[in-house]
This record gives sequence, C-alpha cells and structure tokens, in this order.
Amino acid sequence: MKKPFKYALQKLEREKVFRDPVHDYIHIQDRVILDLIDTSEFQRLRRIKQLGTSSYTFHGAEHTRFNHSLGVYEITRRIVSNFTRNYPSVSEHDGLWDTNERLLVLCAALLHDIGHGPFSHTFEGIFNTDHEQLTQAIITSPETEINQVLQGVSDDFPELVASVINKTYANKQVVQLISSQIDADRMDYLLRDAYYAGVSYGTFDLTRILRVIRPYNHQIAFDYSGMHAVEDYVVSRYQMYMQVYFHPVSRGMEQILQSLFARAKFCYLSDDIEMKYPAGLLKPFLEGTWTLKDYLRLDDHVMSSYFTHWLAEDDSILVDLAYRFLNRKPFKSILVTPDELVQLKTALNNELVAAGYDADYYFGENSSYDLPYDYYRPYNTSNKTQIELVTKTNQVVELAQVSPLVNALAGKVRGDHRLYFPKELLRRLEATAAPDLNEDQIMILAAYVTEHNDVTHHIQQRLF
Repeated sequence: MKKPFKYALQKLEREKVFRDPVHDYIHIQDRVILDLIDTSEFQRLRRIKQLGTSSYTFHGAEHTRFNHSLGVYEITRRIVSNFTRNYPSVSEHDGLWDTNERLLVLCAALLHDIGHGPFSHTFEGIFNTDHEQLTQAIITSPETEINQVLQGVSDDFPELVASVINKTYANKQVVQLISSQIDADRMDYLLRDAYYAGVSYGTFDLTRILRVIRPYNHQIAFDYSGMHAVEDYVVSRYQMYMQVYFHPVSRGMEQILQSLFARAKFCYLSDDIEMKYPAGLLKPFLEGTWTLKDYLRLDDHVMSSYFTHWLAEDDSILVDLAYRFLNRKPFKSILVTPDELVQLKTALNNELVAAGYDADYYFGENSSYDLPYDYYRPYNTSNKTQIELVTKTNQVVELAQVSPLVNALAGKVRGDHRLYFPKELLRRLEATAAPDLNEDQIMILAAYVTEHNDVTHHIQQRLF
C-alpha cells in the first residue's frame, strides 16, 4: 500500500461547509480542498453555466460549473468515507479500498470540470479547444494557482490528479468513482440539473446508492440488494437526456450560437469587413494563437459582452444572429430520418436561398444521441465499464442480465437528427397560397407538421 501524501494530514481546525440545495451541506475538511476552491481558476467556474443554452428552455437552469464541481466532490467524499469505514484494504490483493487514495480522488472530483469554457461544446467546435485536454493542462501547468496548490501535496501530485481525469491512473476504483456509467459526476449533474430545470426526470435515490456502492475485486460494484436504486438511476439518466439535454429548443439556440461564433470569426478575418469594436480577449481565438492564459480569461459574462457589441456592427448577418441569441429567437427544427435527410437538406437550402438567407449561417444540422447503458462485449472497440452487482454469496452479475428494465435500454442508442432553420422561413411558406406551393415547400411543411401539427388549417388541407 502507498504511503499517504504529506499534505493529507493537514486538516482544517474546523470543518467548513457550503450550503447546497441538492446535498444540504458540502463538507470541507482538508486544507488542500479549500485552497483549491479559493484559486482564481476554480472561482472562474462561478461565471460559467452548467447547462449552456438550456436556460433558454428551462429558465431556472442558471446554475454553474462551480455548483456542480462542489457537488461531485461532496458525493465522492461521502463514498470514500463509507469505503474507509466499511471496506478498507488490509492487504495488497484483497481488492478493497486503499485509504491512501482519499485525497487524490477528492481533488480529481473537485477539478474534473476545471477546463470547461463558456458555452463549452459550441465554442470548442469553432475555436478548436478541448475542455478535457484543458482540464489536464490547468492542473499540470506551473502557471496556474491550482498547480501550485497541488504541488504542495507532492511534486508529482498534479500529474497524478490529471491521470485520474485522463483515466490512465493505475487504480481503477479511483477512476471509476469519477468516470464510469454510474459515477459521482453523473449522479450530481442529474440531480442538480433536474432541480434547477424544475423537472422530476433526473431524480433517483442517491441515499440508497451511496449505501450499496462498494469496492470489489479492484473495481466499483453495488450490492445486489440495491439493484432497483441503480435501475432508477439508469432510467432517470435516460429521461434527462431525452427531455432536457436534447430538447430541440435548446439545440435551436445552440445552432444560432454556433453560427454567431462562425460569422464573428469570418468578419474578423475578412479584409472587406471592418469591425467597429476591437476583438479584445477573443482576438487570440479568432486568430488561432490562444494560450492557456487567454483561455482562462473567458467566461459567459465576457462572451455576452461581445454579443452586445456585435449588435452595433455593420455586418447584417452578425447583427441578426447576435440579436437572435440575446433575445431568445431559436431556430425551428424538423425531425428527419436517414431516408429523408438528403432531400430535406436540399429543399431547405433551396428555400433559404430563395428567401435571401445565407445557408452557411441560417441552416443547421444537429445529431444528438446517447447510449443510456452498455455492457461488456468482447468485439466492441469502445467498451464502457459495465455496472456490476455483488450477491450475498459474492457472485458478480452484470446489471442488464438481471434487470429487464435496464436490458430494454442496454446497447441501444437513443436520440434524433434535426435540421434547423429560421422561424421566418416557415411563416413565409405558410403565407404562400396552397396551390402555389412547390415540391420543396410541400416536403418541408409535411415534415414539420408531422411532428408539430401547428401550421395553418389551409396548409394542412393541402398536405393531407
């Protein structure tokens, strides 16, 4: 067994708590955890929304990466306390919990999202950033306050924390607590996102899961008696993805944001367009010369200030997209099957051009799919860590083999593919006399009305 880190015994004289609407109290007992929370890089997470554009659909979803990161830490702390009390390792090969891993896993839990930026995934697609790589860079770079705090534990501690997040750390129990099909990260964001979105889909019995989770044979497993609580978690996760994370209106706002970033980059790099306002903190990203220090200067508030500036620029597309995003004017969408995709894309492009829109910025395509649960398959190249249950006789069974409910979701990708376009295009088609509709227009309206059923009566008569 490894020796404890030299910083591990530096406890706070008095435990500090954060009041939390999901977990009641978040307990801070270690000096290093409090020091990490106080760093500028971690405080920056207060200014980055957890759910990005979802707050345009679920107006209460204004919570931040800061809230979530503290929540993941707290769930991990509770699990580790349980493991330390009930499942401490006494020999190298017993497969139980090595109590010396406590500080490492708590730091990894707290810092797992430190690399997220404003509107994370949309920003990444335009400016070629990667929040997972940036998380590791923030942890390991000597330039950051976080790295300096971690160095106080041991010289190699930053690299060890980064290896947990990178899933290369040798102790798989530590990795699985942070990243697996049922981990502290997912458990917190499901409960937290459901709470702030005002929905019940993501709720599950966290207390029971924390009671039945256990280390077993160098992995993380669950007592068989807790199967139904784990089932509930899997179903809740599936429902949150279908009803909240993949909501078509939130994705419609993402499409506008993506086009807005792309147009801003085009305008800045164009010799024919002179911007009224300086690019400022965005300049290195527009030019592709950004550094870690540049990245850490960005947050949602900084980006919103640029969106407001762009309202006053001369480029009509940039102005329009900024207006749509700031004032919640999402693109409409059509749900498409693979058989319809090519024809509908062509039809929409034709209509957008005819209506005077630049299809590069006013047409979007979005695929949102999730695998609710998967199990080990020897010929699958991207196997996930399956959820395993331990019986009273120490037999190990995979969850989907004993749960018909989970088996119905296992191995099946869920989601949809949508085409996005301005609402005004649909209104333009509705205003066209039914006999004057061409084949492209009929196809678009037929696809839309199949899902939405909210076009005018005379159009429905023409289509059906």
